[in-house]
Amino acid sequence: MAAGGKVAILGGGKIGESLLAGLLSSGWREPADVVVTGRRDERLAELAGRYGVPVTRDNAEAVGGAVLVVVSVKPQDIEELLSGVSGRVTSGQTVLSVAAAIPTAAIERHLSGEIPVVRAMPNAPSTVHEGIAGICGGAYAAEEHLALAEEALAHLGAVVRVAEPYMDAVTAVSGSGPAYFALLAEAMIEAGILLGLGRETSTQLVVQTMLGTAKLLRDEKMHPVELREAVTSPGGTTINAIRELEQAGVRAAFLNAINAAMERSKELARGDE
Repeated sequence: MAAGGKVAILGGGKIGESLLAGLLSSGWREPADVVVTGRRDERLAELAGRYGVPVTRDNAEAVGGAVLVVVSVKPQDIEELLSGVSGRVTSGQTVLSVAAAIPTAAIERHLSGEIPVVRAMPNAPSTVHEGIAGICGGAYAAEEHLALAEEALAHLGAVVRVAEPYMDAVTAVSGSGPAYFALLAEAMIEAGILLGLGRETSTQLVVQTMLGTAKLLRDEKMHPVELREAVTSPGGTTINAIRELEQAGVRAAFLNAINAAMERSKELARGDE
């Protein structure tokens, strides 16, 4: 267990609550060691009731004495939030931002002094603690700051470190990734219905197949090619399906789609609408 200390979660939305739940359920922090902020009193009351943590609408008050300050608001709200805590955050704290597409330099500009900033891109499965986050450090973030952020985010799933220029690629691959799998699942479920299966049965078949395949790739360390070849017998059903997918250009479509997502992430980071 890491050294203790207060954690301030600025923004009690889905990712903020997921991190809160992970920190508490693992015993990494006690409820009294975490403070959560938000704009709506009803939401804060809900979080206080569910987790027993202190809550406040005052971000500047919340950051006082925190070793880790998590910025968990929508990108369009981050400037206002940072302006409100500038001067209250010190170089002895670590700021962990999970706001999509906001570079560390932009966060540093809105804070006074040489503040250690770590940027993270978690994804939607983080809400069920099966996510993955890419992280990178800003100009003043040292190993200790990255390690603290990594340890906190590990309660949402896996963590990988990348250089900041590659955070847009992380966004395109894993940040947007759940939508690609959801689209694939939707198509496969509809195919099952076309073949006469009931929607509930088709959904169960597809979702469990996706989950099981992911576990084989992750837990058994199977290479995707190895797994595909293991399922594909000569002259069988799978190779006929694969041929159709290849003729339709599915592989190239994924390459182009993920590249397009990365380019859009770069545009958003530059402030383009």
